[in-house]
Amino acid sequence: MTVPPEDREQPLVAHLIELRDRLLRSLLAVLACFALLFPWSNELYALAARPLLALLPEGSSMIATDVASPFFAPFKLTLLAALLLALPYLFWQVWAFVAPGLYRHERSLLWPLMAASVLLFYAGMAFAYFVVFPILFQFFTTVGPEQVRVMTDISAYLDFVLKLFFAFGVAFQVPVAVILLCRAGVVEPSRLAAKRPYVVVGCFVAGMLLTPPDVFSQTLLAVPMWLLFEAGLAVGRRVAPKEQQSVS
Repeated sequence: MTVPPEDREQPLVAHLIELRDRLLRSLLAVLACFALLFPWSNELYALAARPLLALLPEGSSMIATDVASPFFAPFKLTLLAALLLALPYLFWQVWAFVAPGLYRHERSLLWPLMAASVLLFYAGMAFAYFVVFPILFQFFTTVGPEQVRVMTDISAYLDFVLKLFFAFGVAFQVPVAVILLCRAGVVEPSRLAAKRPYVVVGCFVAGMLLTPPDVFSQTLLAVPMWLLFEAGLAVGRRVAPKEQQSVS
C-alpha cells in the first residue's frame, strides 16, 4: 500500500531543518506586519486609548512621565499588533509542522480547533475592548476624590490594557481545552458536568489571578469563562469517544 507523503517518517535532521525554516518564516511574517503597521503606530495607540480618553473629565489627558515613553509605548503596542495580525499564519506554520505526525482523524479535529483558537483569542480581546474597558474606566474615573485630576501615564495604561487583552484572550480558550480533553478521553463529559460548581469557583479564581484586583474585571472575566466552558462541554459531548457519549 502506498503511504501518502504527509504520513511518511522523516529523519531527525530533516525535522530540525524544517523547524528552523518555519521559525524563520514566522519571524519574517511578524517583521513584515510590523513594518506595515509602524507608520500608524501613534494612531494605533490612540485607538487603544480611546475607551479611557472618552471618559476623562474635560481638560484631562494622558501624560508621559518618562522621556522615551512617547516612542516606546506606541512601538510596543505596534509590535503586539503585528504579532496578532500574523497569528493565523503562525498557527498555520505550527499546524504544517505537527500535521505529518498525526493520524488522519486527529488532523481532521485539530485544524478546526486551531482555527477556533485564533478566532476565540480575537473574540476575547474584542470583548475586553468593547465591553470590559468602558465599564472599568467608567468606574475608575468616577470613584476617585474630587480633588484628584485623572491624568494616566501612557506606559502604565498600555501595561494595564495589554494584561487584560492577554487575560481575556487566554480565558476564551476554555472551550478548546474542554473539547480536546473530551475528545482525547482524558475526562468524561458526564464527570466534567458533575464538577460544574468547582469549575465556576475556578473561573472566579482565574479572574482574580489574571485581572487587576477589582471585582468588576474579575466578574467580567469569570462569567464568560463559565459560559464558554458550557459551550465547550456541549461540543465535547458530541466529539467524545462513543463509549463515553453513552454515559454523558
